[in-house]
Amino acid sequence: MAGGTGKKKAAGRRGAARLPGAARPAPRPVLGNDPFTRGAAPRPPAAPPASPPSPAPSSGPPPAPAVAAVAPAPSPAPPWSAAAAASPPAPEAPARAPDRTRTLPADRTGAQARLADVERRLDSALDGLEARVGDLAARAGLAGARREVTEAVARLAPVVAAKLGAALDLARLLEPPERLDRHGMDPRLVERAEPLVELLYATWWRTTVRDAEHVPATGPVMVVANHAGVVPWDALVLRHALRRDHPARRELRPLLDDRECDLPVMGGLAVRLGAVRATPEAAGRILQEGGALGVFPEGSAGARKPWGERYRLQRFGRGGFVKVALRAGATLVPCAIVGSEEAAPGISRTGWLADRLGLPLLTASPLLRLAPAALLPLPSRWSLRFGPPIPLAGRSPADAEDPARVGELAETVRATLQGMLDEDVSARGSVFL
Repeated sequence: MAGGTGKKKAAGRRGAARLPGAARPAPRPVLGNDPFTRGAAPRPPAAPPASPPSPAPSSGPPPAPAVAAVAPAPSPAPPWSAAAAASPPAPEAPARAPDRTRTLPADRTGAQARLADVERRLDSALDGLEARVGDLAARAGLAGARREVTEAVARLAPVVAAKLGAALDLARLLEPPERLDRHGMDPRLVERAEPLVELLYATWWRTTVRDAEHVPATGPVMVVANHAGVVPWDALVLRHALRRDHPARRELRPLLDDRECDLPVMGGLAVRLGAVRATPEAAGRILQEGGALGVFPEGSAGARKPWGERYRLQRFGRGGFVKVALRAGATLVPCAIVGSEEAAPGISRTGWLADRLGLPLLTASPLLRLAPAALLPLPSRWSLRFGPPIPLAGRSPADAEDPARVGELAETVRATLQGMLDEDVSARGSVFL
């Protein structure tokens, strides 16, 4: 029957599949949840990767890595085959990396030998270098060069030592003082700062002094001068001018008001260099001892006047310097200083921009003032001229208590000094040249 025949054919097919030695049918696709195995046939076991050979050095681009073709593994023999029963397959030994440590000692020994050979060659070349240089110097007539160089160094050594000593003295300007006089001056600092002051006086400002002999060589004297600048450079110059260019080398002590003495760094430095805080007691003591005193009746107001009013003297106050001079019987000598106004930059003054723009409201703005610029004085040309002493005939110490006579004498000194300034400013050729 047809149905029986179909059953017999199917059974025959199943029996034929079970016969030993018969080939098995190809496996059907596997169905599961793994997306990497779903519908894929079983993969043969991969062979262990072999160590790739070291590529030879080449200047060209590196070759593309070759893709090794994996040959299909043979079908495993059935467990009932005679070959499998006789000898089971032995496990394959893993690939062994080449042993490179055996060549290191030999390489190290070769490098050391080559280095030793280079050192021997260098020593042999240096051994004869001195002789060859000496022979060359003898042929060129330079046999005495060594002696000449030694003599030159011996001559230059004292000069270099002196320069270094001067630089070291300048570096010690800020050392704490060892001893101060009653007014705060440090004699050691004055001595060490002498080269720097001389550089500013003679080279930077090219100061000229006229009629210094009008200052008496002895006795109490009061030099009255105009004032300018936030930093009292003119006080330093006036003191140095009498110590340097006066016939008697007079030691002058300039008076500064409290605002200038309280300046950061520069105020204390000015006092240590010889300035004196302006008080009637200190001024009277210096004059009673027969010293020379420098006064600036404008005070710190001279530094704050507008640029357009430079070399225009402000009020001399109530004439306090006249009272001190009358009580001590001192001589009054005017001194016109030209160049100090231009040495202090105008931007360091309050109101310099307001004067230029004509806007008085800008005068009080602290943002329009660059006070640090006053620490860098410009190289203007300075001139100092001492006038004849103001006559004090018929004056007595009792006149210091008379305000009318004190005011009259203060105005006489101011008018004399203003006339001297007008003459010197109009007579100078250039400010900086």
